[in-house]
Amino acid sequence: MANESKAQLIIYNIINPFINLLIRLKITPNFITTVGLLLNILAAIIFILGAEKADRTQLVYVGWGGFTILIAGLFDMIDGRLARLGNMSSKFGAFYDSVVDRYSELIMFLGICYYLIAHHFFLSSLFAFIALIGSMMVSYTRARAEGIGIACSVGMMQRPARVVTIGAGAMFCGIFHYFFGNICIKMDNYPIVLFETISIFTIPVTIVAVFSNITAIERLNHVKKALNG
Repeated sequence: MANESKAQLIIYNIINPFINLLIRLKITPNFITTVGLLLNILAAIIFILGAEKADRTQLVYVGWGGFTILIAGLFDMIDGRLARLGNMSSKFGAFYDSVVDRYSELIMFLGICYYLIAHHFFLSSLFAFIALIGSMMVSYTRARAEGIGIACSVGMMQRPARVVTIGAGAMFCGIFHYFFGNICIKMDNYPIVLFETISIFTIPVTIVAVFSNITAIERLNHVKKALNG
């Protein structure tokens, strides 16, 4: 519990009744983990459909993709909590969860990169790919550190933070665009875009790109200090 944030504890208090229901229904953590993977696949499909069926001014697919990412992230929280409260923890379950989480994140970024490239947001697609690299390195540095006996959960951009940042950004992007669209002014009856709504999505992606790689570097320094100490 020491590694859990206040936000996580609040969410746990909300979902505990649902966890207890899953325990009574004998639902296993591995099943919940698999559902989370399927939801991330669905999110990627939504982004790909948005790339193929909508133009760059239609952001409804971005909004629904973000919503799906957040629901998948909720399942990612549920599986570990279910394993602990239901006394169903196992070494294979922890391994399975870790492997499926990596697949989930890679598939999520596949959909996001596909969408951004298809609609010619090339700089944002580059940051999305950098975010993918950082996300994988955050997980890899922790796994390698724990493999040599060093606890390594330092850094702000861990998986829950990445999921919430990208998922919420995408969802609110879709919501804002539905109600307001792009912010424009007219000059000689020609609209000039002051604020492109897609930025509500691409800025969080950029934040994850920067801070996930910073987190990975922080973990490198943490392990170096631990070994030197």
